[in-house]
Amino acid sequence: MKQVKIRKENFKLNPAYISIYATITLFIIMFLTGSVLYDGFFSAQVLSNLFIDNAYLIVISIGETFAILTGGIDLSVGAMIAFTSMICADLLRKGVNPFIVMIFVLVIGAVFGTVQGYLIQKFKLHPWIVTLAGMFFARGSSYLISIDTITITNPVFTKIAAFRIPVLPGAFISINVIIGLLTVAVAAYILKYTKFGRTVYAIGGSENSAMLMGLPVAKTKILVYTLSGFCSSLGGLLFTIYTLSGYGLHCNGTEMDAIAACVIGGILLTGGSGYPIGPMFGVLTTGIIQSLIMFDGTLNSWWTKIVVGLLLFIFIVLQRVIVISNEKKKTVAIALKV
Repeated sequence: MKQVKIRKENFKLNPAYISIYATITLFIIMFLTGSVLYDGFFSAQVLSNLFIDNAYLIVISIGETFAILTGGIDLSVGAMIAFTSMICADLLRKGVNPFIVMIFVLVIGAVFGTVQGYLIQKFKLHPWIVTLAGMFFARGSSYLISIDTITITNPVFTKIAAFRIPVLPGAFISINVIIGLLTVAVAAYILKYTKFGRTVYAIGGSENSAMLMGLPVAKTKILVYTLSGFCSSLGGLLFTIYTLSGYGLHCNGTEMDAIAACVIGGILLTGGSGYPIGPMFGVLTTGIIQSLIMFDGTLNSWWTKIVVGLLLFIFIVLQRVIVISNEKKKTVAIALKV
């Protein structure tokens, strides 16, 4: 009897992962639905293309995840992609070494994020206001470089963009995908196994409590936006390699796509709860919606936004149900102790 009970407990779902389970299940259902409805949809390359097309968004969603986990937000990530693409394109056409360009834009992103984090923490400003200002600054700065599209013809960038890594028979991925997956893995490790990660969750749960526990709240919040800025510039670099162009209107509104991916992936908007694997599947879910619309051929691309909006409503309600359920459990536990 005891062995049977142990086995049943092993198959019990962890309530903390409900949102992630829901997102992964939705992704699988959509992929299988597309496979039934459309010829050629059920293939390894279609799945690989989801990662190839959305690698940059996975990276910036990870940066957004850290900001949201602390109870904040970063609205500048989409504009930073455009700014990064313009810096890369402009420097490359002027003959600057491509590897120096890559390092330079990553440093710019980290510094940009650090400044935002410092303003938020030092002057107790709301992240919405600071990062909104950052969004306008980065987008406007892109047009100071050029108001036109700059095509990238640098051999190093074109070789990286064309490089393909075989993964399965008839399927391949790009270097961008490897970087995107590594970003998710590193983020998962940081949040689960480091003091910094535990502090991020503590701040999102209750900043005052985190301060009372003696945790480095100020330092952590600044580093969170440094990390978000770095991820946005890294995502911008991947997007630049993907499109081989720089343009001030690149990724207009992408910050909302990143936030949507986080919500669909189970990151609690109030902070303190969520796992980086969730936003990745949030990105892939929105990507598969686009693929279904493309395979259909009769639907307007704006249906993607409509479906994502519906999913946001559903997952926000799901988040609220989970929060209320956890609060009730805590209340019952306290009552039983008393």
